[in-house]
Amino acid sequence: MNTLGSVHFRILEDIARDLSGDISFPTCMDAALLVRNTLKDPFASLERVVKVIGVDPLISSKLLRLANSVSYNPSGKSINDLTTAISRIGFDSVRTISLAVAMEQMLKSRNLANYESISHNAWEHSLHVAAIARVLARRIGRINPDEAMLAGLVHDIGIFYLLYRATEYAEYKNDRAALLDLLVGWHEGIGESLIYALGLPERIAEAVRDHDSLQNVETPCTIRDVLYFANLLAGCDNEWTARKYTPEEQELMDADRARYQDLVEEAEEDIAELRSALNVSS
Repeated sequence: MNTLGSVHFRILEDIARDLSGDISFPTCMDAALLVRNTLKDPFASLERVVKVIGVDPLISSKLLRLANSVSYNPSGKSINDLTTAISRIGFDSVRTISLAVAMEQMLKSRNLANYESISHNAWEHSLHVAAIARVLARRIGRINPDEAMLAGLVHDIGIFYLLYRATEYAEYKNDRAALLDLLVGWHEGIGESLIYALGLPERIAEAVRDHDSLQNVETPCTIRDVLYFANLLAGCDNEWTARKYTPEEQELMDADRARYQDLVEEAEEDIAELRSALNVSS
């Protein structure tokens, strides 16, 4: 085994050990996981959810910001309490925003300073895919737009987790080529495993697994279809996607992009809203 293969084997072996037991998430994920586990209870009351979320001021502030956005509060009457905010935006959006906040905080970690350009590009891409997925789901009318947005937000979670774990290995610190080789080969598989570990629905895990695979979909009708088109429309030729397409495959992808190109412009408002809720800039 060459040196590169050896270091990949070490980190992947460590991650596999984590995934089979108590997964090692950054501490900033704790609040998001607590929110998610609370909301998994079908009998969770609004009062209980408010109590859990209120422990984390960052998630609370982001939810209040979203509840006061034009989409959720067209009247413009200020919403200042979590109970009203959560009632207005719904539990699905609470799940999505809490996880988005955790992912954003993870990327702001000083440990990821060496990987800033990769992590920034991956986050920008995730925001675009999430917004486009939400718009496409609304247009189709058969898929929950908030679940589609969640799928878009986490579709490259494997990138973020691998970056986070790579900080523990000196071999990746100043070797961008080695890091990209790791991401290209393993971000999809690790991402799918993380989706299961987070307790997200199996349909989202399946969509994440297939989002970079060329598909021939006449009419999108599942989360998997929506995520595929959203990723395609947001631009799927990223550093961590090394697949080369044949002219025939490229022609099919170009035709699929053309079918829904207007969604990109329509999604700009959703992207701005998501940015505003998370209080991030491009």
